[in-house]
Amino acid sequence: MPRFLVIGEYSAEGARGLMAAGGSARKAAVEKMVAGLGGRLETFDFAFGGDDVYVTVDMPDSESAAAVALTVSGSGAVRARTVVLLTPDQIDRAAQVRPDYTAPGQTG
Repeated sequence: MPRFLVIGEYSAEGARGLMAAGGSARKAAVEKMVAGLGGRLETFDFAFGGDDVYVTVDMPDSESAAAVALTVSGSGAVRARTVVLLTPDQIDRAAQVRPDYTAPGQTG
């Protein structure tokens, strides 16, 4: 299954909700949402600084990952960014593909 990293930043409202219910409840809610779409929660870590939470998920496809991102961001409690993760083997295969490309300023 494709893997995704979701990076979240809580709004003031989201931080208050997190403080009221706790981190374990937040993890359980995300795990339930992901599983309901056929995915699997791989990691769930809180942080502080610019980002508040890092979540790694295995999802059946990009559409289900997009549904998670839209739902989370649409709540207004969390601003989420989603990063597609690739394995070293996927990069090895991509490195073998040779697209026909001319860089700007070069003649082809």
